[in-house]
Amino acid sequence: MSKRFRLGIDAGGTFTDFVLADDQGQVKLFKATSTPEDGTKAIADGLQQISEALGLPIPEILNNCDLLVNGTTVALNALIQLKGVKTGLICTAGHEDSIEIRLGHKEEGYRYDAKYPPATMLVPRYLRHGVRERVLSDGTVQTPLNEDDVRAACERFRTEGVEAVALSFVWSVANDVHERRAAEIVREMLPDVYVSVGIEVFPQMREYTRTSTAVVNAYLGPVLERYVRRIDDFFVGLGVTAPIRYYQSNGGMAARDVMASRAVNAINSGPASAPTAGMHVAGPLGIKNIITVDMGGTSFDITLTKDGKTNLSKNIDFLRYRIGTPMIQVETLGAGGGSIAWIDSMGLLNVGPQSAGANPGPVCYMRGGELPTVTDANVVLGYLNPSYLLGGRVKIDGGAARRAIEEKIAKPLGISVEHAAHGIFNIVNNNMVNGIRRVSVERGYDPRDFVLIGAGGATALHIASLAREIGVKKVLVPKLASGLCAFGQILSNVKYTKMSACPMRVGPHADWERIDQRFHDLEREAICALQAEGFKTRDIRIERSVDMRYLGQVHECTVDIGLMSVNAESFKEIRRRFDQRHQELFTYCEPEGVVEIVNIETTVSGVVPPLKTASVVSQQVSSAAPVKEHRQMVFGHGAAIRSVLAPVYDDEGIEPGMQIQGPGVIEEVTTSIVIEPGWVASLDASGVYVLEDREVAAASSGLAAAEAEAVAA
Repeated sequence: MSKRFRLGIDAGGTFTDFVLADDQGQVKLFKATSTPEDGTKAIADGLQQISEALGLPIPEILNNCDLLVNGTTVALNALIQLKGVKTGLICTAGHEDSIEIRLGHKEEGYRYDAKYPPATMLVPRYLRHGVRERVLSDGTVQTPLNEDDVRAACERFRTEGVEAVALSFVWSVANDVHERRAAEIVREMLPDVYVSVGIEVFPQMREYTRTSTAVVNAYLGPVLERYVRRIDDFFVGLGVTAPIRYYQSNGGMAARDVMASRAVNAINSGPASAPTAGMHVAGPLGIKNIITVDMGGTSFDITLTKDGKTNLSKNIDFLRYRIGTPMIQVETLGAGGGSIAWIDSMGLLNVGPQSAGANPGPVCYMRGGELPTVTDANVVLGYLNPSYLLGGRVKIDGGAARRAIEEKIAKPLGISVEHAAHGIFNIVNNNMVNGIRRVSVERGYDPRDFVLIGAGGATALHIASLAREIGVKKVLVPKLASGLCAFGQILSNVKYTKMSACPMRVGPHADWERIDQRFHDLEREAICALQAEGFKTRDIRIERSVDMRYLGQVHECTVDIGLMSVNAESFKEIRRRFDQRHQELFTYCEPEGVVEIVNIETTVSGVVPPLKTASVVSQQVSSAAPVKEHRQMVFGHGAAIRSVLAPVYDDEGIEPGMQIQGPGVIEEVTTSIVIEPGWVASLDASGVYVLEDREVAAASSGLAAAEAEAVAA
């Protein structure tokens, strides 16, 4: 680090997290209540906390930051709530309805549900304009672009008050001259309108995916553009001269202008950094297979990393809209601490996906909330302090939580308050377990081969129960758990993903030079951008991939090829990797079959120096963890519950090596860790709590003792 600090800011639905790391490896976490109406208010609150803690003026802290990174849910929330801008679409005549036809498929799980409603169209039918033009698959122009059609569309958009325009023409990936000329006309006639060009946003095969991606980008573009400009102006007003970076869905950072023009790349901005932080946490323990689970106030996000590599998704339906650009594979559920418990018309208890969010929040927050939430249930169960959270910064009313659950859930169901609260706890856990199985079991992974890593303020209350349910025997909860995504941001690289369609059947006359040259052209563009941002050539890393399929297949699969050149000789290894990947995905392969390359992709990263981290130093003053109080807590499985007087441990007195037997709770300032009966917790020197099934922990301890004895002998 050439400067003193790195600062990551993660704006979530309920809290905005701030992680500040210094050049000595000290990392501090701060939290502010999110202000969705104006994110700068929450940022101002957090910066003031940092200033008071360090005793330094805010401008001095910010101008001593190597990295100042912002992750945001602005684009995601706008898509969830359908609060994007009024958007128009210009496309090839006859293809106005491709975003509505949706390839004739419903989303997975609803294919045979006749009552499942269609997705809300981001561009209404009257704002979709077809223009006369046609390019063939070989790039030949069959019908020249009718520019008058484009101008007529612009006049209509001006009259209708359209704020963004998406353009996507058939086979523009083979010849983009029509699409780019149409974009020029739109920019000339509507200079204040946001323009999203399909060939720029998603320059790969698949007309529906390209059109949908361009539309989503246009719909969210002005929203994100206003946000990043407001954030930039806020920091400039504080005298900041260093560039503000924003976190992308592909797991890397980007400059403001890149994010403003590619809003679709910010949809998973918040949770996308969790795997990077998770691998940093697991690294000192020699763990490479991790599932990160992040339960915040509003949502529950899950990512899977196998052998140190996190899955990327593209060409997927996200919130019912097809998106082609690469995204860290995140399973998101409406299962946060603010998820509301309710009874349906059949008298069954449900939890979520409705959320109390930051405003009014759970009943116990005393901000006007009247409906019981998961957080209220955790208070009643004794897992959370009934008087305050965040070390006393947030006062809560445990009695109000109990009354809300009693009135809304317990009395209508004819059960005790404790049973009602534990029912809420169990149901939200089941929802989360189903999500974990979707990213693991349903994709061919056994979750028992992985370690769970807790992120988010509420996760540690549930994580031992989740692990027990799916058969995982070890859980890691870093002290920074509630701000893990913000921490991941300052560990990440600047990353630009470049894509291109390169359809080619592999055979004796394959044009290898064309594909290799296209890779070099894409990489040259990204390298120039990174060099302009101050990265040296030695700090730039390139990772290539190709989309391939057997001849006649509809879908292709992505094959990572590193920095390999593409030629007749290297293709032998590429083909081997393709067959292997096809086998993994579909349980069969055809080594003798003819294959074709469809798309290519290259990710060019500016590598940020690793963060120096400090270890927790053991004082060795006591062999037992300090207990600050005892509380009645409710534990059990299903309907069988029992209330026990369990210890609450003070995090400040816990030293590495101390064994904490469950049941009990460790109270950190920003999270509480529930140790289930039959589990044991210890603090690693890296600042990570390791929770293990007691039998596994005992076996590991016995093995370690035996090894030490053998060495001594």
